[in-house]
Amino acid sequence: MTDLALYRNIGIFAHVDAGKTTTTERILSLTGKIHKIGEVHDGEATTDFMEQEAERGITIQSAAVSAFWKDHRMNIIDTPGHVDFTVEVYRSLKVLDGGIGVFCASGGVEPQSETNWRYANESEVARIIFVNKLDRVGADFYRVVKQVEDVLGANPLVMVLPIGTEDNFTGVVDLLTRKAWVWDGSDDPLAYEIQDVPADMVDQVEEWREKLIETAVEVDDDAMEKYLEGEEVDMDTIKACIRKGTRELTFFPTYTGSAFKNKGIQLVLDAVIDYLPNPVEVPPQPEIDDEGNETGEFAIVDVDKPLRALAFKIMDDRFGALTFIRVYSGKLEKGSTVLNTATGKTERIGRIVEMSADDRIELDGAQAGDIVAVVGMKNVQTGHTLCDPKHPATLESMVFPDPVISIAVSPKDKGGSEKMGIAIGKMVAEDPSFRVETDEDSGETILRGMGELHLDIKIDILKRTHGVDVEVGKPQVAYRETITKAVEDSYTHKKQSGGSGQYGKIDYIIEPGEQGSGFEFESKVTGGNVPREFWTAIEKGFRVSMDTGVLAGFPCEDMKVTLLDGGFHAVDSSAVAFEIAAKAGYRQTVPKAGPQLIEPIMNVDVFTPEDHVGDVIGDLNRRRGMIKSQEAGVTGVRIKAEAPLSEMFGYIGDLRTMTSGRGQFSMEFAHYSPCPKNVAEEVIKETIERNAKK
Repeated sequence: MTDLALYRNIGIFAHVDAGKTTTTERILSLTGKIHKIGEVHDGEATTDFMEQEAERGITIQSAAVSAFWKDHRMNIIDTPGHVDFTVEVYRSLKVLDGGIGVFCASGGVEPQSETNWRYANESEVARIIFVNKLDRVGADFYRVVKQVEDVLGANPLVMVLPIGTEDNFTGVVDLLTRKAWVWDGSDDPLAYEIQDVPADMVDQVEEWREKLIETAVEVDDDAMEKYLEGEEVDMDTIKACIRKGTRELTFFPTYTGSAFKNKGIQLVLDAVIDYLPNPVEVPPQPEIDDEGNETGEFAIVDVDKPLRALAFKIMDDRFGALTFIRVYSGKLEKGSTVLNTATGKTERIGRIVEMSADDRIELDGAQAGDIVAVVGMKNVQTGHTLCDPKHPATLESMVFPDPVISIAVSPKDKGGSEKMGIAIGKMVAEDPSFRVETDEDSGETILRGMGELHLDIKIDILKRTHGVDVEVGKPQVAYRETITKAVEDSYTHKKQSGGSGQYGKIDYIIEPGEQGSGFEFESKVTGGNVPREFWTAIEKGFRVSMDTGVLAGFPCEDMKVTLLDGGFHAVDSSAVAFEIAAKAGYRQTVPKAGPQLIEPIMNVDVFTPEDHVGDVIGDLNRRRGMIKSQEAGVTGVRIKAEAPLSEMFGYIGDLRTMTSGRGQFSMEFAHYSPCPKNVAEEVIKETIERNAKK
């Protein structure tokens, strides 16, 4: 039986291009997992094994790898940095016990690092920080440490200081041991010497070491007392304090180096072992009931307890469907039967494999604390719980953001539609933020995603991985409708034509709800004018109607319906009659309630060199953008703005033109906001014309 104290489940996350994948490569190289180091810029990284990843030099899927360091087993997940793929980061954090946040020494805390950090805070994942790329022009370790404090509101615990910077970066000083790790210029990770602290850094090292110990002992009263009385706190006690503070998210041990130049990674690996929690030290996963409420029971990390496991990722590859599973308690054995509580069906566990990116090692079983993949599961989706059929339980699932952009696709040749359907089905199973639906009127297949790049990659996968050539329509924005004023109204549904009739009368108020509230229903009927058993039918009638707005057929948002009174007939009234009355009431009243088109507004984060700031701001203003803030950094300016999604199509091309290829941006959904009148009229006209053609 494996000792769980020797396990570390960790993720590596950061902004695009901060060097996560390169860091993962170096870790795999040092732990003996790979012999030749693959470079991202050559398209050869181990964890970037998709063609699209190798080509674009970005990570799209989170890849899982197992490695060993100092007798400890590490399950490492390398996550994407691009905002369109944050769902990958989110679901990975859900199953991890610790993480390494990688920041670029010249770029600092970038937009996506903030989003990922926020996700990690919500998931309460302990982290260490690695400030990477210290060999780059404009690199400044101390500035990034300050940004972590100011931008992320986090408390970085500086563990090492860099020796030199940019081209002169040669190594780091370990503050705890007061020893310098100095690499020669050969880029061999093992070509280093441990030396005394350089003479010109002695005072600086003592100052930062003092700060480190002062912060660390604050989490332990006894150590604090010793320290205040002037006693020397021993190394084991300091390390125990750092471990405790890291686990409690009080502070985040902070390291620096250059993954590309193979400097400083060993200390990060030691920190993973020394300071990040093992599976037993993390608060256990709560179990939930059918309504999604916590039951008070927990999946205790214990091999002898009943099986509790969460499927957190589905991946289709040349060997068939792979389901990535985190085992929280009990054992998962080859040949055993497990219950999927989401579907109520049991499945037999066939092959269990340990993943080494694209390779796999066959296993007989897995136990609490393990992250493994199971081959060939049929009906399991992301977020499903697998458990012991004799002791059923459901773990907290994952909530994914709704897509904000859609495109229509159709196969180029007639015979391709079945092939396309199968391929898209597999892709939807893999990525919960990617949805597909069929337009009932036109029969078109509509793909929905988180951004242009997201859908662009999906089309690319369709073509290359699945061999389906498709025609792509232009992107459509997910507009919504809402109402702006309250209207009190009444509707009577009567049908008397031979046989039993239908009768239902409702008096109600339709009014705007709070932003983001969706649909609310309340009944104030007293007495028996509308019997209680018909209330749910009335609610259903209104709720279903909200799928189609009155302006252009977009779904309606944020509406409250209050049932005031009504009437019923002892023989002719039925749930169906009241549901029809509610649907007709919606169509009658919503046009009077000031219906309005609302559009998705995105948080836009643009990075631009200083000399192009005016052009970028002018361009954002032309796109109806609202500038929120701008912040000058060493290498350029970060502009935060809000802008409508409809104006942001093709923005990356325009930004690159304006900034001679040096600008970067990311955006994520912020909220819905009313469309200006001229835009709304144009959208409604276009939509009605498009629907008429269908």
